Amino acid sequence: MGKLITVNKIVAIANQKGGVGKTTTAVNLASYLAHFGKETLLVDMDPQSNSTSGFGIEKSSVKRSCYDILINNATIEETILPTGVDWLDIIPANRDLIGAEVELVNTISRETRLKKIFKNFQGSYKYIIIDCPPSLSLLTLNSLTAANSVLIPLQAEFYSLEGISELTNTINLIREDLNPGLEIEGVLLTMYDTRLTLSSQVVEEIGKFFKDKVYQTVIPRNVRLAEAPSFGKPVIFYDPESKGAKAYQNLAREFLKRNGIELKQPPVDVKMKYPLAVQKKTKKDLTITGK
Repeated sequence: MGKLITVNKIVAIANQKGGVGKTTTAVNLASYLAHFGKETLLVDMDPQSNSTSGFGIEKSSVKRSCYDILINNATIEETILPTGVDWLDIIPANRDLIGAEVELVNTISRETRLKKIFKNFQGSYKYIIIDCPPSLSLLTLNSLTAANSVLIPLQAEFYSLEGISELTNTINLIREDLNPGLEIEGVLLTMYDTRLTLSSQVVEEIGKFFKDKVYQTVIPRNVRLAEAPSFGKPVIFYDPESKGAKAYQNLAREFLKRNGIELKQPPVDVKMKYPLAVQKKTKKDLTITGK
């Protein structure tokens, strides 16, 4: 992954509400950052481990995971796996992570375990993207305490508006007690349906609340986005011409621009190879280029 550099930014993708496109955003944003030549590490902190399986990695074959970092003092270097995508690695998750919640309860400085681990890590990554669980658990608190910023996916529906105050209150509490520097990276509207008047109303209301933190990019409802994980691939390799793929490419561009990186050169020609831990049934599908 190139020469050794200090990690530029750690971004947690979080929302206590499930089904908002959190993991879809983590997998596809990380993949497009790699597509634009930015060394990226994806950290799967969700016990459902959907980010892990989203790259075709067989969860039962994972020997060391986020659980081992948090509980067994494993190093980041010992747990990293290749995703099969150039410029993108992953710290996987498996069912062991379910037990971390219970085991962390009696641990000293339980909310800062991940932060201390990252503090001592210097890897060849520009960005670390953390996929958080859909709850305000100790795993989420660890992620938000370790992160420089939080990216919030919000589904374009009424119930998303109801959860905004709870989420922002949690972020404010973490700033006060655990991570004063935590910023809102941005708010991403997902599952947007142009046919529904409600969707545009939700976008308007969220814009009033978060103002310029709302990304201009909106992720539409898209069948290809929903299908891609079952083939063990990010959408860039499943259907790069789909509306969902183009939306996440635009999000990556906007993300980088907000971080002071204006993309002038064309994307690098990233390819998805056959990962060591990938499910064999997807092997024949993992040779499509990202162009």
